[in-house]
Amino acid sequence: MRVYLFIAAVAGGATWLITPLIRHVAIHIGAVGRVRARDVHTIPTPRMGGLGMLIGFVVAMLFASRIPFISGLFTANHQAWVVMIGAIMICLLGMADDLWDLDWMLKLAGQLLISVFVAWGGLQIISLPLGSLVTASPTLSMAITAFLIVASINAVNFVDGLDGLAAGIVAIGGIAFGLYSYILARSSPSYASMATLIDVALVGVCIGFLLHNWHPAKLFMGDSGSMLLGYLITCASIVMTGHLDPASLHTSVYVPVFMPILLPILVLFLPVLDMCLAIVRRLSKGQSPMHPDRMHLHHRMLRIGHSVQGAVLILWGWAALIAFGSVTILFFDLKYVVVGFLIAAAVLTVLTMLPYLRRRIPEILEEDAAYSKHHAAQHVCPPPMGDADASKKQPDGHAAQRDADDADLPTPEESDRATTTGMTKN
Repeated sequence: MRVYLFIAAVAGGATWLITPLIRHVAIHIGAVGRVRARDVHTIPTPRMGGLGMLIGFVVAMLFASRIPFISGLFTANHQAWVVMIGAIMICLLGMADDLWDLDWMLKLAGQLLISVFVAWGGLQIISLPLGSLVTASPTLSMAITAFLIVASINAVNFVDGLDGLAAGIVAIGGIAFGLYSYILARSSPSYASMATLIDVALVGVCIGFLLHNWHPAKLFMGDSGSMLLGYLITCASIVMTGHLDPASLHTSVYVPVFMPILLPILVLFLPVLDMCLAIVRRLSKGQSPMHPDRMHLHHRMLRIGHSVQGAVLILWGWAALIAFGSVTILFFDLKYVVVGFLIAAAVLTVLTMLPYLRRRIPEILEEDAAYSKHHAAQHVCPPPMGDADASKKQPDGHAAQRDADDADLPTPEESDRATTTGMTKN
């Protein structure tokens, strides 16, 4: 464990030291993100922080290759070098997008090509839990591997919308998965595990970058960083699954190891959920799946009333709950895990809705008070009117009839004229 902690410290230290230099380089070459309608920040901020994260990861892996306890992982096969080459390629693709804003189809094509290259280099899922343990064909293995890598890359890219959000979620997932892979590795003749090595280096990179990326961020990771994080955390799970041989172990012992196939989705549950919701939302409107909007989970948190730091911390809490809950279920009694999960979920739900409740409860009480006052005013009886006023405002039926009869009688002048006329005719 001390060796892995040392590797994490090397990755974090190298990332922390190199990131300020990367910031100056990004400003010099023009990799500064303009403020867009969907952005939360209001000041143009340099991006391309993924380059510093890549350097930190590569430095940690090179250190690890010289440590006797882990060096055998680099000589047994080429997986470690394939992972590093793929990391460099995916980071370069992200840097190109940070500089020139590539079309989403071109970027997706590049992700697919890099994923296929990594799968072709030996980083593959060789078995599938389809009722029983089934060895996948090479073509199917490459397809599943490429799909998982591309999905994770874009999931992290979608959730990268607030300072520190993506790096924190990936770090939490990396810790959960690193503990899981380390526990599994302890049952093997050698404690050395490539999956654990990638995870601890990834966690160190995220922590080192977070020191510069906490709100207000001095530098954004950009697509070069978000795609790199999604790529690395998926590679760690695939490396673990790729080391397993379905024919060598009994099914009852082997089944828990298939958790790495699902664990990237669970440790990245929030990014994956956000990505799926965004795709469905945009397709339902007839838009491209990559069409930007302000309806992501972090945008909704801000709309509820959270500050940037508050929204990030609560989303970290949800990510930790799902990630560690999915891991602990393999090592603890299910009922205790479920009880703890429900209690934590209830607390997080209250914290998530607290700003909304603080604003809405006084409004609801005020609306209820106004309604009650209006309702009471409608039921108050009007004061009785006097007889004179009543006769003026609403004459009774006899008075109205007398007025009508008087209107039919001739006036005295009309009577005199009628009498004179009659005498003249006679």
